[in-house]
Amino acid sequence: MHHDHEGQRVSRRAIFAGISSLGLGSLLAACGDGGSATTSTGETVAPEAVTTADLTGLFTGANTCALTATTTQGPYYFDADKIRSDIREDRPGTRLRLAIKVQDSEECKPLGNAVVEIWHCDAAGLYSGAEAMSSGGSGQPGGTPPSGQPGGTPPSGAPQPGAGQPGGQNGGEGDAADLQPQDDKRYLRGAQVTNSDGIVQFTTIWPGWYRGRTVHVHVMVHVDNSRVLTTQLMFDEALNTKVFAAAPYSAKTGRDTFNDGDSIYRDSMLLKITEDGDGYLGVIVLAADSDHDGK
Repeated sequence: MHHDHEGQRVSRRAIFAGISSLGLGSLLAACGDGGSATTSTGETVAPEAVTTADLTGLFTGANTCALTATTTQGPYYFDADKIRSDIREDRPGTRLRLAIKVQDSEECKPLGNAVVEIWHCDAAGLYSGAEAMSSGGSGQPGGTPPSGQPGGTPPSGAPQPGAGQPGGQNGGEGDAADLQPQDDKRYLRGAQVTNSDGIVQFTTIWPGWYRGRTVHVHVMVHVDNSRVLTTQLMFDEALNTKVFAAAPYSAKTGRDTFNDGDSIYRDSMLLKITEDGDGYLGVIVLAADSDHDGK
């Protein structure tokens, strides 16, 4: 169920600037101590549905403080300016809660007040803000990314292959500059601010797939208005198979790329998944190089 405050357009840049028309100072405080906050419009921002104590056991063994592998941001990233935990909007699919803990890779301590953004495709393989691009320009869901295998040409304003963060891995998506959104959709995109334990939580759906890539969620971590980590989260293939056997995923067939054939996939990117009511809970610890010294 969506809350009234979900989906409001709030720029994450305002967090760093210390300005907010919606009481982001209170929101930051709430994210830091687990309490609730009230925005300037009188709406209540609820505390996290699951406390840090509840998640402690799940985080045990969910990766270490070793520096998390950096990946390409892919062709579909842009700042959606949406501070929210429930990013589903109208997208059907198996419910997935994500709990992400961010730590400093050197000190192995939680990174509080960091902004964590996630974005991923829907059950049909489409990205909001880039529906035509992610359909391969053919109008059919799940097309090849325009900066990947042949068959698609980026529309005007779209990122060009090779322009973007240096050192990223090309996994069929290519490095890319930030996308100029091609439509006004913003589903399955959002950001949260880590609490004092470095934790954020999102409610979303299990991602679908598209040609040339395994199932994944993109993550970007910002500290002090600087991008300190861009990576991806992956899923156990037995669970992918189980989820995709049901609607709406089952309407799309012909998946061509799995974890063992994906050039970006690393075992360290696998979410630790447990059943969670009518869906799943995925947890992971990310270790970011917050001071940019390569350690």
